Amino acid sequence: MILTVTLNTALDITYRVRSLRPHTSHRVTDVGERPGGKGVNVARVLAALGHEVTVAGFAGGATGEVLRERLSAVAGVTDALVPVGGPTRRTIAVVDELSGDTTQLNEPGPHITPTEWGVLLDRYDELLPTASAVALCGSLPPGVPVGAYAGLIRAARTAGVPVLLDTSGEPLRRGVAARPDIIKPNADELAELTGSHEPLRATQDARRRGAHTVVASLGAEGLLAHTPEGRWRAVPPAPEFGNPTGAGDSAVAGLLSGLLDRLPWPDRLARTVALSAATVRSPTAGDFDRAVYEKLLERVSVTAA
Repeated sequence: MILTVTLNTALDITYRVRSLRPHTSHRVTDVGERPGGKGVNVARVLAALGHEVTVAGFAGGATGEVLRERLSAVAGVTDALVPVGGPTRRTIAVVDELSGDTTQLNEPGPHITPTEWGVLLDRYDELLPTASAVALCGSLPPGVPVGAYAGLIRAARTAGVPVLLDTSGEPLRRGVAARPDIIKPNADELAELTGSHEPLRATQDARRRGAHTVVASLGAEGLLAHTPEGRWRAVPPAPEFGNPTGAGDSAVAGLLSGLLDRLPWPDRLARTVALSAATVRSPTAGDFDRAVYEKLLERVSVTAA
């Protein structure tokens, strides 16, 4: 079982409009609604790849009820979310059909009380012994300690469970110091962490700060991986245009899937880039186009960096 932790879950809503223009009314041509938050998206992709996944985190209010109802319909995913008093946030993605661009609106999460945080910690400790890997994903809702991920990483390392961290800002800085097995920042998050805008230097610095392996998302330029076994760049055959929402989460799923399948790093990165690109091509946020994925898998370029 793979355990994903999403402390700031969301109900993801996708609107499609013919053309998005400020200061005007729009007729929505299609509406999509699904459970979201980074770790929930990761879980959905992992389940589609055939893995059993458990989702931990928080859910509350009417949106939390809808999220859990929708999550129960996802085969291969087990709900271990902790109920909270505040309402789960919504994220709104507005897709411009003419340009293909997406505008994202993210609500803040619910305030988490010390008691609710304590229940989450107890549940995490209960789930760790049966986990083959852990993904800690996304932002922290109000009330959760800024060092939360660092504590969860230390618990996973004590249990001997590989742990991947995908967050940003101060939670990332503190989490890296706890020595996660993998971090997956994007270029901006990596620069904020290290102070360097040169990716090779920044990944090296992130490893010195404590990360065992650094896999940096570089947008259309693919991935840069700095591991104990070597450094690689993985690039899709051509830029993919569409909705990028969830592409980074699919990358996390690819990294975890490749880890558990014991793939060598070049093959692991090819899977990760193909999944991420196939997510951009999907019409719904946080999903991936399987046909595109299978087509791209053999065409991703992976070279030594």
